[in-house]
Amino acid sequence: MSEQELARKSIHYRKKILQYIMEAKAGHTGGSLSCIDILNVLYNHTLNVSPENFTSPDRDRYIQSKGHTVEALFVVLADKGFFPETDLLTMGKYGSHYIGHPTRKVHGVEQNTGALGHGLPLSVGTALAAKMDNRPYRVFTLLGDGELPEGSNWEAALTAAHYKLDNLCAIIDHNKLQITGPTSEVCNTDPIDQKFESFGWSVRHVDGHNIQALKETFEGVPFTDGKPSLVIAHTIKGKGVSYMENEIKWHHGVPDDKQFRQAMEELNHALESAERIESII
Repeated sequence: MSEQELARKSIHYRKKILQYIMEAKAGHTGGSLSCIDILNVLYNHTLNVSPENFTSPDRDRYIQSKGHTVEALFVVLADKGFFPETDLLTMGKYGSHYIGHPTRKVHGVEQNTGALGHGLPLSVGTALAAKMDNRPYRVFTLLGDGELPEGSNWEAALTAAHYKLDNLCAIIDHNKLQITGPTSEVCNTDPIDQKFESFGWSVRHVDGHNIQALKETFEGVPFTDGKPSLVIAHTIKGKGVSYMENEIKWHHGVPDDKQFRQAMEELNHALESAERIESII
């Protein structure tokens, strides 16, 4: 899939995220919009995983540690054919498996997550199992910057470096905001890169909304043989919708009808602009 096609797909994903949050009357809007470009590139370019090979022991694994932004994951999994997209009309409703965090009852989800600080430890164990079983699969996990103060992350980081898990790639959705304020004010974890490097990781920074840069970064994994890889993806919370961008109140929230129409208009305009650029190219 070309970079132009991936860019257009990201816009479609953003529209669907908002549509299903509106339908469910609940959702973690800002974080889903900030991480969707990352998921787009992972599932449509990087990962060796599909509905057809999901039972294969050699498939790549993706574990979403920041499980509260499950709307982004559900939209991508539906697009990849893991389940009918119409299932998402039940999201947040009684009896549905499509709830506010990932659950393995949904086809395509590797691990139940949501309790912050759990995804990286799970990923370390999964990557270590691959090494022990001499399996070729890789493990990718997405963390929120607001969950980094959880101590389990740093125990996992030490363990990953100790066992030289170069089949592991952690990605931080570094939008610099969490539910109660800027991450630098709630519990500052900067400098993130130097901390992970001191623990024995190889670190890269990337614009988390630049499709080409994301592709090239993930293609470079592992960055260093014998070391786990960390991608610090610099993103904007609420990316793509002007009134949501960098606004803490959109950590969780449902647009009203007027706000929804404005969001759709902005995203449709972005899609038209992307299509015009692609036609010129």
